Amino acid sequence: MVRNTAVRDGGTMTTTARTPHRLAVLIPVFLLAYGVLRLIDGMDGDRGPGVAWNLGHGFFLAAFLLLGALLLSLRRLVPRSTSGRRVTANTATVAGLSGAACFVWVILGDLSPALHAAAPLPAPLQLAGPLAFQGGLLTLLTLLATARPRRLPAWTPVLTFVSFALITVNLDLLPLAALTLLAALAPLSLPRRPSRTVWSV
Repeated sequence: MVRNTAVRDGGTMTTTARTPHRLAVLIPVFLLAYGVLRLIDGMDGDRGPGVAWNLGHGFFLAAFLLLGALLLSLRRLVPRSTSGRRVTANTATVAGLSGAACFVWVILGDLSPALHAAAPLPAPLQLAGPLAFQGGLLTLLTLLATARPRRLPAWTPVLTFVSFALITVNLDLLPLAALTLLAALAPLSLPRRPSRTVWSV
C-alpha cells in the first residue's frame, strides 16, 4: 500500500518547496486537448493550418512550456543526499530542458511557416531532443521514486515511460498517452500539507 507521510530531515523537501500539483494536472490535460484536436484536424485526410491545427498546437506549446517548469520543480524536490544524486539530477534537468526547448522550437515552426523556413530545427536535434527530454524527465521521476524515504511511488516513472511509448508507437494514441501521463503524475497532483511529504510502501 502506498501512502504519504511527513518526515523531518535536513536534506529533504522543505515546507517552502513548491509541489507541482497544478502542473501535474494541466500538462496532461493540455496534451489531451492537443491529441483530440489533432484527430479532428485529420478527419478530412489532411493535417495543416486551420482552427483545429492552430488551437491544438497552442495547447501543445503550453504543455511543453509547463513541462519545463515541471522539470525545475522536480529538481527542487530531489533530496540532496549524495553528490552523485545531485549531479545526476542536475544533468537530467539540463537534458530535459534542452529537449523541451527543441519541442518548443518545432511547435513554433509548425505555427509559423516563415519561422520554420528561416530556422528549422537541425536534423541531429530532431532525434536528440525528444530523447533528452524523455530521459531527463524519467531520470528525475526515478530519483524521486528511489529516494529514501520515497518521494513518489515506483509506478510513476513506469507509467510515464508507457505514456512516451504510446506516442512513439502512433501519434494517434496521444489522447491515451495523455491520460496515462495524468495517472502517472497523479501523486504530484495531491495537495501538500504544511509539512514535508514523502511516499512510502
